[in-house]
Amino acid sequence: MNIIDKIPALTPNQRKIVIWAVGGILAIIILGIIVTLSVRGKLLDSAVLKVKSTLLDRYDIDFQTSQYKFSGLKTVTFNDIVLLPKDRDTLARIEKMSVSVRIWPLLFGDVKLGRLGLVNSKVTLVKKDSVSNYDFLFKKEQKVPTVQRDSSTNYAALIDGVIKQVFFKIPSDMELSNFEASYQDDSLFQKIRLPTAAVDGGDFQVALFLNDHDAQWNFAGSVNPDKQQLHVEISSENENAELPLLRRKLGLGISFNKIVFDLSRVNRISHDSLTLSGSWGFEDLKVNHPRLSQEDIILPEATAEGQINIGSRALEIDPKSTIRAKDFAFQPYVKFIPKPDKEIELSIHTQRFKAQDFFDAIPAGLFESLEGIKVDGEIAYDLDFKVNLKNPDSLLFSSRIDDKNLKIVNWGRANINSLNTAFTYHAYEDTVLMREIVLGTENPNFTPLSSIAPILRKTLLNTEDPYFYEHSGFEEEAFKLSIITNIKEEAFKRGASTISMQFVKNVFLNRNKTMMRKFEEILLVWLMEASNQVSKDRLFEIYLNVIEWGKNVYGIKEASKYYFGKLPSELTLGESLYLSSIVPRPKTGLASFEYTGHLKPWVMRHFNTYGSILRRRGQLTDEVVPANYGFYQVTLESNLRPPRPKGIVDTGFVERDPQHEAMMREMEQDEVRRRNLLERLFGKDSTNNEMQ
Repeated sequence: MNIIDKIPALTPNQRKIVIWAVGGILAIIILGIIVTLSVRGKLLDSAVLKVKSTLLDRYDIDFQTSQYKFSGLKTVTFNDIVLLPKDRDTLARIEKMSVSVRIWPLLFGDVKLGRLGLVNSKVTLVKKDSVSNYDFLFKKEQKVPTVQRDSSTNYAALIDGVIKQVFFKIPSDMELSNFEASYQDDSLFQKIRLPTAAVDGGDFQVALFLNDHDAQWNFAGSVNPDKQQLHVEISSENENAELPLLRRKLGLGISFNKIVFDLSRVNRISHDSLTLSGSWGFEDLKVNHPRLSQEDIILPEATAEGQINIGSRALEIDPKSTIRAKDFAFQPYVKFIPKPDKEIELSIHTQRFKAQDFFDAIPAGLFESLEGIKVDGEIAYDLDFKVNLKNPDSLLFSSRIDDKNLKIVNWGRANINSLNTAFTYHAYEDTVLMREIVLGTENPNFTPLSSIAPILRKTLLNTEDPYFYEHSGFEEEAFKLSIITNIKEEAFKRGASTISMQFVKNVFLNRNKTMMRKFEEILLVWLMEASNQVSKDRLFEIYLNVIEWGKNVYGIKEASKYYFGKLPSELTLGESLYLSSIVPRPKTGLASFEYTGHLKPWVMRHFNTYGSILRRRGQLTDEVVPANYGFYQVTLESNLRPPRPKGIVDTGFVERDPQHEAMMREMEQDEVRRRNLLERLFGKDSTNNEMQ
């Protein structure tokens, strides 16, 4: 017995009820179709007028078409469409456009495109001087003031709505014939062409051409608007074919062999929770920009797969997501809460991995000093970072690396081992080579560490890097303070460079001030310190012999002769404190002195701050400490003293110099930032004591 046999037979009355019900539904549908067909012309007229009015009122764009009509039950055809911004060049011309709406989703209130056809379409972006025919895209709508605005935003619902709108506008079937988009300004003209393009049941394969045939990119994949899935592969027919406009407009060159993007799932867990799952990857990606590197940055391959979680208030990269480059892979966790205070959270916790896999994954051309490096052993890395941008003092920052088994088999371009013998240091000012300094006994100005006054070494360490001999190249508290300060100032006002970092930057790296160079500096310092191939004393010795102490004054021997006519071994406490004060701004060193050759009163703050630290750390046990730590005993060489100001009397009055006063204020601000770090390192008592 089958299932149908189990269904009880309908009585005559039940049959009548079913027949009448079905007949009634069909009658309603037929009546709806008849009514719709009878009024659809008016509805179309109303819709077109609304589009015209909206474009004109919001964007000053005149929408023109010679004819529009229904073709069949659900297709509308437009002829000779023109989009003409007011007092601008024509934005778009379309000879013929046909668009159909899918009936079934429409019954449930969703407007989804069924089929789209475009014939002989041309979109032209024109910019003349500062006037363009596309500036309406950047026009800000005037906000209507309200008594009270709801500050809460449900990001899950917002992004879900955007995704739906995008996919609803993607037709399941599309046919383009002779589509062209171009950009033109006073010095550039470029266009992209699609001779033919088609989407058939969601599958597509399109060839896009740059100009006549300068380059060709092939698009292939599939799109499912109902399931909101998208898979696209973009491949280049031409080697090193750069994406248009970026080089001319941004100085950025980007080319690739293949890029793959896949949005596999949109999961609506609830009104307040949305997840997007998918992956992306590329082959032979090449990037060129002078702010990144002087050479092409080449990434042979990389992939990322995982999930983005979107809640009502936060967005996060799921911790199970994986980024892979060659054989190196890691799983980052990123969380962003936009409102009310903008909170950012980042964490990376790797298992032990082969160190060489990490260096092999670094793109060629990105870190020049590390190219060719060979290492052995396994390492593990842990990073935890969290900050509220409205309350940066709450910063959480912790960075740890387990590199006990790391061994350097062969250095790259930056051969750290060479530091143990005499070598030539190239002193630059920005990108201009100023001097070549030999770091060895053949240079008469080279001064061994043992021939430098101990008090100078102590004062310089306290001002530049108090725990140089204890840390492994990085001072975590300095990093924290740097981040906090820069967030508060909303600009890069403070770095976190230790002596090791300054050393690597000056000796091994180029002078390009980029974020990539800072990362390169961090990596090289880590390797240098982890290798233990150069002693701390040798690093400090080289540092003292190469740093700038004034205009074209390099090394401690030149500095001690230049300012005081002494050898480095003869420097006193006061002279050492003065020299330590000018390291951050060496070219302003002479501005600290009066015409009499004595220090100006404002420099006393530095003396009392760092002199107090020396005393509290027990570093003055063998010193006879004069008043204010030798401030009054510092005397500049007579030939460097500024002339007596005109009209001056011996009361000490000097005419105001606004430029000089501005420089002094900036130097004092630097001093405040340095004291903030000292408070974290030594406690407030050490910096507040004897400050006045």
